[in-house]
Amino acid sequence: MLRFPMLRIAARKGRGFLQRLRFRLRTGFPRVDGKTVVFAAYGGRSYACSPKAIYEYMRAQPEFQDFRLIWLFQAPEKYRFLEKDPRTTVYAYASREADCAVARAGYWIFNAMLPDAWTPRRAQVYVQCWHGTPLKKLGLDLERSENAMNSIREIHERYRDNTRKLDYFLSPSPFASSAFSSAWGLRAAGKADALLELGYPRNDFLSTYTQTDVQRIREALGIAGCTKHVLLYAPTWRDDQYDPKKGYTYDCPVDFDRLQQTLGDSCIVLFRAHYLVADQFDFSRYKGFVLDVSGVDDVNALYVASDVLITDYSSVFFDYVNLCRPIIFYMYDLEAYRSRLHTFYLEPAQLPGEIVQDEDALAAAVRRSIHNGEDARAAAFRAAFCPKDDGRAAKRVVEVLFDDQKNVQPIA
Repeated sequence: MLRFPMLRIAARKGRGFLQRLRFRLRTGFPRVDGKTVVFAAYGGRSYACSPKAIYEYMRAQPEFQDFRLIWLFQAPEKYRFLEKDPRTTVYAYASREADCAVARAGYWIFNAMLPDAWTPRRAQVYVQCWHGTPLKKLGLDLERSENAMNSIREIHERYRDNTRKLDYFLSPSPFASSAFSSAWGLRAAGKADALLELGYPRNDFLSTYTQTDVQRIREALGIAGCTKHVLLYAPTWRDDQYDPKKGYTYDCPVDFDRLQQTLGDSCIVLFRAHYLVADQFDFSRYKGFVLDVSGVDDVNALYVASDVLITDYSSVFFDYVNLCRPIIFYMYDLEAYRSRLHTFYLEPAQLPGEIVQDEDALAAAVRRSIHNGEDARAAAFRAAFCPKDDGRAAKRVVEVLFDDQKNVQPIA
C-alpha cells in the first residue's frame, strides 16, 4: 500500500523545507503582537469546535475589545459574516495574508496539526485544542499503521514535530490528559505541564443551549415541527480507504432502504461524515428519511437537534453523553478494525451504550433506545470522562491564557 516510502518521506521533507522558506520570505520576522489572536478549526475547513467557543467567549468580554481576532478558512467568503465584528478579520488559509497573521499573532488557537511551515517563535503561544477525547489510539501510541498515506514512522514524526511547537494542550478529563500526554510524547519532550485540564470549550454549548436554539437549528436543517425521532449517525473514517483522486473515502455500511423498511415512518436520520470524507455522499434517493448534514460546520448543532446518537469509533460520544441521551455503537467491523487499524484506550465494555454489529440488531437497538432512554452506564461514564464539561470551560481557558496579557499594548 505504501509504495516507495523512503522516496515519499524524502519528497515530503523537501516540500516542507520549501514551505518554511516561502513562509519566511513572505513574512520576515515581524514583531509579535500580544493582542492579536489567530484561530483555525480543522485546518480551515469550518467555524467550529474549541477555537469557535474560545473566540466567541473573548468577543463577548469587554477586556478584549482592543484585541485583533483573525480566522483562517479554506473558503473565506463563506465566513465573511464574522467580519461584522470590527475586531475580526477573515483570511484564506495558507494565503500570504494568513502567513503574515500567523507570523505576527501572539496566540495561535488551533484544533488540528500545524502546517510544516508554521513554527512559533519564543514570544508566541500555540494552543492545541484538539478535536475530541480519543477512543482510538493516536500518534506515538500507535504500534502499526494501515494508513494509506503515512507509515508509522511518518505518523510518529508528525506528532513529535507538533509537540515541539506547542505551548498548551487542552484536556477535558484525567483520562484525556493521560492519552494526550502519551500520544504526543509530552513528558519526553519536557512538556508535561503543557496540559490544561480545564474542560472542553467546544462542549460549553451542550450545557447552555436553550429550546430556542433547538428550534432555530431544526429550522435551518429543514426539520422544524418534525415529530419523528431524529437519529444522528456520525461514523469515523477508515485509514485504509483511500482514492488517489478523491483522498480518503468511506464505504457506508448501512443499507438505508432496509433500515427504513424496518423502522417505518417513525425516524429520520441525520448523516454526518467525518470531515476528511464529508463531500462524497448522495442521499437523494432517501429523501424524507436520510438528510446529509456533513456540511454543517458545528456538530454541536446536530447533537442538540437529535434524539439518539449512532456512531462507531468516533470520539463524538464523549461529547454527546453530556446531553443524557441514548448512544448506540454500530461496530460492524469491530474485530477487523481493532486488529488492522486501531487499538483503543478503552475497552468496548466501558462504553456508555449498546454495541451492535449487524443491521437487524441496529434497528432493534434504535427502538429500545427510544423507549428506554440512555444506557444505565452513562451517568458514571459522564462523571469519569466529562467532569469539567460544565459550560464554563472557555472562561477558564481564556483566564489562564490571557491573565498576564490584559495590559499588553497592541501594535499599531
